[in-house]
Parts: sequence; structure tokens; C-alpha cells
Amino acid sequence: MSKLPILMYHNVTDDVLKSKDLTVSTEKLESHFKFLHDNGYQTFHFDELGSRNFLPKKSVIITFDDVTENQLIFAVPLLEKYQLKASFFVPFSYVGNYDYWIEGKEKIMSVEQLKGLDSNLIELGYHSFEHKRYATMSKEEILSDFEKSNFFIKNNGLKIKPVLAYPFGNYPKKSYEFGIFEKILSENGIIFGLRIGNRVNRFPFKDRYLVKRIDIKGEDNLLRFRLKLKIGKLKLF
Repeated sequence: MSKLPILMYHNVTDDVLKSKDLTVSTEKLESHFKFLHDNGYQTFHFDELGSRNFLPKKSVIITFDDVTENQLIFAVPLLEKYQLKASFFVPFSYVGNYDYWIEGKEKIMSVEQLKGLDSNLIELGYHSFEHKRYATMSKEEILSDFEKSNFFIKNNGLKIKPVLAYPFGNYPKKSYEFGIFEKILSENGIIFGLRIGNRVNRFPFKDRYLVKRIDIKGEDNLLRFRLKLKIGKLKLF
């Protein structure tokens, strides 16, 4: 089996003093991307995994949640510079608006901006419609959330791959409830579901609806990034 770290980013800033928690500075982000590029890592889209049973030794997936405008301004040029692929996950209800599920400070990309992204470098995936925690939602609410998402996608002519990043990394954990959740994902054509987990995956995935991502923080310098890339969550740093 192959090892596959999946990196999870959120906001990007050009102010190094604001590089903390879910916001990473362009300086640190570039150091991460430059390391991947200079050390021969190969980036993949989830769309490319379906036909593979193994991956090259240095494989990685880069993900960004929420499609904020700061990602377009600061992250996309760095992806282009280092020719790295990434997956961006869209909370459809907030497209063209702000991240009102938290503080409402960050602008979300518009439909036009999403359509303008280079699909050779960036694939778009689901991040739910209303960015709610799936574990707190009923079966009917989850079905409605998918219905609204799919209507938005079709109505706006977006190309969205069947990959879902769970908002807040949250999903129903009780066996019975997760079984219902899995069935809904499958019926809506979702191929991969992403949690957090903070561990490096083995590929092919043991459970395609519990794929783990590694949370990259604004405090992560290059050393911490390299360690996370290898082992996932850090307990001693």
C-alpha cells in the first residue's frame, strides 16, 4: 500500500503577524509549497485516484476549505508558481458572500471566480450547502442539504467533483447513524468523504468515507510542516 498525506488549509494572509490557527501566511505557505516542489512530491486530485491501486512514493494531496477570496489572491498564484494541484471545497450557500458560519469576516469566491480557476491545477468539491455539523443534522436535513447543493451546482453550471470535505471535520460517529450517512453519500454519488484525523493515509483507503486530512496551522514553520507531512499530528512540538 502507498502512503498518502492529505494537507488541509483554510485562510491565507500576506501579514506574517496574523499567521495563526486556521490562517497561514504567504511566506509560510510558499515555504511549504517550495519544499514539495523541490523535493519531488507529486500532487494529485481526488478525481485521479479512482483508477489507481498504488501511488508514487512521494505523493500528496493539497486541500483548501471554504473557497475564500484570500485563497484566490494568495494561494492560487503559489500553486501556479510551483505547478501543484489542489482541491478546493465549496460551501455553496455562501458563494459570493461571507463566511457567516463563523465571524463573517472573510469573503467567499463568487461563481465567476470559481469558474475562472484553472481546472488543470484546481478541482472543486463539496463542503455542504450550509456548513453545518453533520452529526447535529437529521437524515432529512442532510438530504435537503444535498438537494440544495446539487441544485446550486446545476443552476450555476459549476464543475464539482464527487468529493465531500465534512464541515468542521464533523460526521455522525455512532455506527447506526454513520450507516445512514454513508447511504446518503453513496446515493448522491460521493466517492470520497474527508474527515480530519491528522494521520497519513494508506492508499487505497480502508474506508473511502473516513479519509484523513492533516490540519496545517498558521504557526507551522517548515520543520513542523515536514514532520506533519511524514507522521501527521505532532504531540511533542
